[in-house]
Amino acid sequence: MHKYNLISRLRSIPCVFRLSPFAFCLFLISCTGNIKDTESVDAFIEQMATKHQFDKSELDDLFDTVEIKQDILKRIASPSEGLPWYKYRKIFLTEARIDAGVQFWRENAPALAAAEQQYGVPAEIIVAIIGVETLFGKNTGSHRVIDALSTLAFAYPPRSKFFLGELENFLLLCRDEHINAVDPVGSYAGAMGLPQFMPSSFRSYAVDFDHDNRRDIWHNNGDAIASVANYFAKHHWQAGQAIAVPVTAKYNVSAPRPHPAGENYEPVINNDLKPDLRLTELESLNLTISRQLPFDSKVKLLSFEQQQGKELWAALDNFYVITRYNHSPLYAMAVYQLSLSILNKKGSFP
Repeated sequence: MHKYNLISRLRSIPCVFRLSPFAFCLFLISCTGNIKDTESVDAFIEQMATKHQFDKSELDDLFDTVEIKQDILKRIASPSEGLPWYKYRKIFLTEARIDAGVQFWRENAPALAAAEQQYGVPAEIIVAIIGVETLFGKNTGSHRVIDALSTLAFAYPPRSKFFLGELENFLLLCRDEHINAVDPVGSYAGAMGLPQFMPSSFRSYAVDFDHDNRRDIWHNNGDAIASVANYFAKHHWQAGQAIAVPVTAKYNVSAPRPHPAGENYEPVINNDLKPDLRLTELESLNLTISRQLPFDSKVKLLSFEQQQGKELWAALDNFYVITRYNHSPLYAMAVYQLSLSILNKKGSFP
């Protein structure tokens, strides 16, 4: 049945069940797996042709090959960041991942040293990002990026605006980098390569570190390493500064049952990750920081759920920079702790 005939028949459906044409297209796509010949896709193709001078017939042919993937819709509905910290941590802080990080560092030591020198980002942080994202290239994803982005752009209304933008950037980067759009594979969310860059991040931060006229974050470790470092530098990483330090709540020993006197810290814990407390303000909440920091430092108080209570940390600006890569404090803490474990186990190369 022709798409417009389908949409026109909506008028005969009772109002309580009626969908907008756009919502109906999303419903139709998600049920059938087909993406071609729907108003939302046609509008996107028209936009790419008008705004960026793409050939409409070529895009028609491309989207004829695209499919909506139901497993992607299931995955995005249950991200691992929904786990408590003590479970999330176990995914990434393993001996196997730490050992693989040491090996990756050893094999890519010149590129890591050069990137650290140029961008000011510690090698262990770069290594940990790649370790958390793809286990050093072992898990870069198996979904065609064009399918993943199209699925989320056209069949996942809560994030359709974001993924439409990423789909637009993906087609632009394919044109810029002379890549066939059906070839790249990545995560269920369309993240690509060793560092799992989204297309907009690729276009803004990917680096051709070996000057071969390609920004290859899929197969070139040097490009991937420098791209991560550049991402952090552009988000204002502060070389040589702390990332996060443990915090202890003082106990009220005079109470019948000793309990943390720092219960009044809970109102300052919120979803905003940017450091907002001066050290004097932290101390006024009956909290003690575990190491000395510059007097004018600002921190963000974070609470991480352990099996036996809460674990408190004071996160600084560099921790906030890590959350620009993934807006989850669990993710940033996993990267930080993995970086320390890899650095500690690496020691010094022979």
